[in-house]
Formats: sequence, structure tokens, C-alpha cells
Amino acid sequence: MKEKPIVYQMFPRIMTNMESECVADGSYEQNGSGKFNGLTDKTLKSIKNLGVTHVWYTGVIEMATKTAFPGIPADNPNVVKGQAGSPYAIKDYYDVSPALAEDVDKRMDEFQALVDRTHDAGLKVLLDFVPNHTARVYHSDVAPDGIDDFGAHDNIGMFFTPGNNYYYITNQQFAPDFDLGAEGDTPYVEFPAKATGNDCFTAFCGKTDWYETVKLNYGVDPWQHKGYYDPIPDTWLRMLHILRFWASKGIDGFRCDMVFMVPVEFWHWAIPQVKADYPGLIFIGEIYDVSLYHTFLDYCGFDYLYDKVNLYDTLVGIERNNVSAAQLTGCWQTVNGIGDRMLNFLENHDEVRFASPAFAGDPMKVVPHLVVSAMMNKGPFMIYYGQELGEAARDNEGFAGDNDRTTIFDYWSLDTLRRWYNNGVCNTAHLTAHEKWLRNLYKRVLTLCNKSDAVREGAFFDLMYVNLQQPDFDPHRLFAFVRYTDTEVLLFVANFADQPKTLRLNVPDLCYDMAGIAEGDYKVEDLLWKQSHVFTMQRGLQAVLEVGPHDALILPLKKVRPTKNAK
Repeated sequence: MKEKPIVYQMFPRIMTNMESECVADGSYEQNGSGKFNGLTDKTLKSIKNLGVTHVWYTGVIEMATKTAFPGIPADNPNVVKGQAGSPYAIKDYYDVSPALAEDVDKRMDEFQALVDRTHDAGLKVLLDFVPNHTARVYHSDVAPDGIDDFGAHDNIGMFFTPGNNYYYITNQQFAPDFDLGAEGDTPYVEFPAKATGNDCFTAFCGKTDWYETVKLNYGVDPWQHKGYYDPIPDTWLRMLHILRFWASKGIDGFRCDMVFMVPVEFWHWAIPQVKADYPGLIFIGEIYDVSLYHTFLDYCGFDYLYDKVNLYDTLVGIERNNVSAAQLTGCWQTVNGIGDRMLNFLENHDEVRFASPAFAGDPMKVVPHLVVSAMMNKGPFMIYYGQELGEAARDNEGFAGDNDRTTIFDYWSLDTLRRWYNNGVCNTAHLTAHEKWLRNLYKRVLTLCNKSDAVREGAFFDLMYVNLQQPDFDPHRLFAFVRYTDTEVLLFVANFADQPKTLRLNVPDLCYDMAGIAEGDYKVEDLLWKQSHVFTMQRGLQAVLEVGPHDALILPLKKVRPTKNAK
């Protein structure tokens, strides 16, 4: 049976941190940190019980940080964001963060034990692969024999040469528009300056640039817009080795950061080699350009891609900017034929929390968004730790301030998760009624994603085109579709409005034929809330349905016959 991946993204640093008196910009000693060992069998089984299939452990690979650990000095604080540091400013591709270990000397053993526990709980493990940039100062103290640091053999007198790992602004000292001596006892000095991770090819970057990172050179001359790939660039060989290193730890896949900032030729070369050694390993690409979807799936070899600028942005627009729900038709049309390879989400570490004022402002409005995002196609769906509890990210944690996101830069703890984690008990005893309701909602939806044949692997039929002019159907706040297989057919209606809707729904003959819908009177239980609904399905007649505000219907329909076209 094909599995629909349900991904749970978490920061172990925050997930199990029980410190209740965190202070803004607090140190490791002040605010504490969650640990690998805190993710116990019980914790992982509780996550699995939500309907989750994969856990994406974020912030695992060692990053630049302002914190010193035994045998591991702190990095220069002037080029580190936050006290903990950015998980995307990698200091050592071959190590894990010491903050996550109870015994720093045994940090890799503790990580390996977590991988094993995760598998024992019936879950698969995803890790970040950050290919585009490193921390400003890269140094591995645990690299395998024969592996030296990035940049160790670079010709620093050349802005670009295919054999270099970095780009150098020759004869220029790194001089951003902020004080490189503001923190600590030692100003940060870099000569020659290196290009930043966001392609700022000057020595004079700003605070909004990715100043804590340096761009890796994959053999691409940015001035000539030309790639030099023969012989294979050194960076390619290093990155292939890193992918194989982590795959050898038994992980099940990579979430690959900013994949479009790395040449497609690298992915085309690297991914098949890794998969040849580790069959079943999956690659998920973070991407923000719809026009590149097919290239990264068909040529590069990615299994799944973010559908951020298509479906996610439309759902935000429906909630925030009065975008018509009818625009969701364009979302599935955009990815028609590849929808099963699109990863959908309502939250992740880059985006605002759903419950924050920047999105919905109320976690109880999530139902139609969740049903559409998780169930409109066969592709993976991802939630972000605490999302299932309505976490609203109202804290001022430090570096990023109150920006409607949960920090990725600071040592912190979340009240919602502390109360659920409950010192490892992992129960709902200390949750509010609304939080319990939300967690149950997520469990129902996520579990149904793989329990239902129609949701997991069924075909899709959009009902909007026959209802746009229907006077008793509001296409701006309602979205309706059908999912079906040879054995199951489900009718979905999502209501994004603040008011309940009594609607008349047109279902075309083509849908009856393709989905094999049986005509007649229905009395069925909605799969979401187990509430009874009475209506009639008949060609040429409208089905009369009721759906509450910010709610959705998932109605099982009868099959008249097997279908031949279900995919």
C-alpha cells in the first residue's frame, strides 16, 4: 500500500525544553535546551499517534553558536544570529549540535540512539541538507580521515575558479553595515571577504543579508552565468560525501535547503548516486519558483517539492486578503500531473504561525485550510511542532523579536509544548479545552490521510467550474471537490467564511461517471466530526448541504461500480 507521507517538523532544542522562565536573548545556561534523549519512546509514539509517518529533526547538524561546550569553543558572536545560532549556518557537516546532547562527548551516539528510537516507534527520520552555504567560519573537528575543511585549498586571490569552495572578494576586508566588534572581546575579521549565502557578491552586506553564512561555489561563475563542471568541482565531491555520511546513519531522507540556489546539474549528478547506495531514501526540495517544479522533479531527481508559492500563498490570501476560494482551482491546475509530489503545509520554520495575527489570528479557523492542504492531493503534508496545539508564537525570544514565528536562533521553550510534554508524560492533562480539540482535529485529519484510500491515492475532481455561477453557492468562501478510487469516493466542502453556509452543490455527470457515484438518498456520517448528514445525490439535481463557519465536510458517497480511471 502506498503511503502518504505525513511529516512532523520539530526543533529538538525547543521541543522538550521544560524551562518555564526563559528570558529574551537568554544564554544556554539561562534558558536551557531540549535534548535528543528527551525524545523518548513515549514522546515519539505520541507523535506517531497523530497520524505522522516522518519526523524532520531540524537544527541537528552542528551550527555556529555563541555557546562554548567542553572541547568546542564558541564562535565569534558578531557573525552569529541569536544565542543558539542559525541551524542553516553549518559549522561542521559531520557533527551534531552539542547543545542537544546530555554528554557532549557522546553526542553522535545520542543522535544515533534517537534515530533508532524513532524507527522503533514506526516513524522515519528526515534531516536537513544545507548545500548552498556554510557558517562564516567552517571547521570540522570530527570529519572522517582524509576529509579537510571547506576552503582549505582555495586560491583566495581569485574571485572565482571552479576548484574553489567559496567566492572571494579579492583585496577587500569583510565590512558589513554593522559593527563587527559590537559583541565579545574580539572583533570579527575576514580577509578577503567571502560572498554571503544569499548571493551578495560584495564585501559590504547588510543586516538583512545572510551575513552569518558564506556562499558555496559549485563551479558557477556568477558574472558570466556559466558553469564549469568538467572536471567535477571539489564542492560537488564534498557534498556527495556528506550526503552518504548521513545516509549511513540510517536516516530515511533529506529536506534540502534552498535547492534552486544550487545548479541543477549537481542534483542530477548527486541524487541518483546516493539513491543507488541507499534505496528508499527520499529528497524533499525547498523551492519557491513554480516554473522550476518539473525540472527539479524530472531532471534533478527530487521526490517531493515545497508547494509554497502556489497552494500555501493562496490559502494565506484567502484568510488575510480576501482572495477568492475559487483561486484554489488554479492551484491544483498548476501542479496537475505532479500533485502527488508536492509537499503542502500551513506552517514551517520560515513561515508565520497559523494562529498568529499575521495569518488567521485564531487557531480554531484552521479546519478548512487543514482539510484542503492535507487532502486535496496525494502528496505529503507537513505540520510544525506545536501547530496541533494552536501555538501562536507571541513570545519575544531574542534575535528575531516578536515576528509571528517560533525562533530558530534562540534557546527557548514553548508553554503549549511544555504542558503537553509534561516532563515526558506526553498527555493532554494540562491542555486547555481548545488545545485538546485542536489536537484531536489534527489526529483525525492526519490519520484519515492514510486510512482513506481516496485521500491516500485517489483521483481528484474539482467541482468549482459547475458552481461558480450558482446563486446558492459562494465560490469566494467555499471550495468543493471529490476524491475517489475504485472502492471509495469522498465529497469535500470547505467553508472559509465566518458564517455557516447552506449550499446547493452541482455535481456534473462527468463526475458521477468517473467517480462511480451512486444516485439516491443519503444519510451518512461526516468523516471529520461523525455528524449525520441527509441529502440526495441525483444527476441534474443539486445536493443541499450545510457546513459551519470555518469548517469542512468530508462525506463518504456510495459507489455504483468500479472505475477504470482512478489513479
